[in-house]
Amino acid sequence: MAGQGAPLLLVHSVNAAASAAEVRPLYEHWQAARTVFAVDLPGYGLSDRSDRAYTPRLMTDALHATLEQIQQRCGKAPVDALAVSLGCEFLARAAVEAPARVRRLALVSPTGFNGTRRRRGPPGSVVGAPWIERMVRGPGWGGPLFRALTRPSVIRYFLRRTWGGPAIDEAMARYAELTTRVPGAEHAPLAFLSAQLFSQDINTVYEQLVQPVWMSHGVRGDFTDYRGKDSVEGRPNWRFTVFATGAMPYFEVPGDFNAVLGDFLAAAASPARGRGLG
Repeated sequence: MAGQGAPLLLVHSVNAAASAAEVRPLYEHWQAARTVFAVDLPGYGLSDRSDRAYTPRLMTDALHATLEQIQQRCGKAPVDALAVSLGCEFLARAAVEAPARVRRLALVSPTGFNGTRRRRGPPGSVVGAPWIERMVRGPGWGGPLFRALTRPSVIRYFLRRTWGGPAIDEAMARYAELTTRVPGAEHAPLAFLSAQLFSQDINTVYEQLVQPVWMSHGVRGDFTDYRGKDSVEGRPNWRFTVFATGAMPYFEVPGDFNAVLGDFLAAAASPARGRGLG
């Protein structure tokens, strides 16, 4: 936590080497005007790395607990929140389940909008089959797989795919190397790799959001297919911006990104119509 003013919660993505370091530029920028909270989701960064079931329910409940703590510290007003990639699924679910706790949502490169098939499965269902998780986490598989995916060269390879080019954030890469070496670091990433953290009903959840939502994404790298956003483009509370960047535009064009985010957070409470900022 840092800064003073209305609270702003930042939620990182989920992958083999995720942590709150992914939102560091936003944390540093917004503490001049906001009380900023950047959490490590369960199983990542400096959080508890115990061997347990890592599910969307666990991640969402962690955000519920965080939002409750923020309101205890900063007052009962609803909280503005930003999430990245798969973290958007957990934040959206928390906002649907407790709408009085979340005022506005900024979703950066959210999962669930790629391709043309929507995820509208049973409530609480996940994409991955149980047998895949058993195989991935089974003896002789999980540890070696995780270690292979978190070698320094591999971490940088995936960051280059996220950025869509070679100019990655080196501080973030070095921190990822450190946090993937702590005891128990493999448990949550193996759940991610077996698709246990992807919600099969997430498009239904996105469409249930009643708060103002700003969705942004880039045009380079692996995260550029957002054809599925047509499922929410006509909703009056959603607005969109596409940046000429990779999946984390706040690293590459911080001035442009924070200007649009600032306008979104400062806007009146009534939902915007049409595409708004996009």
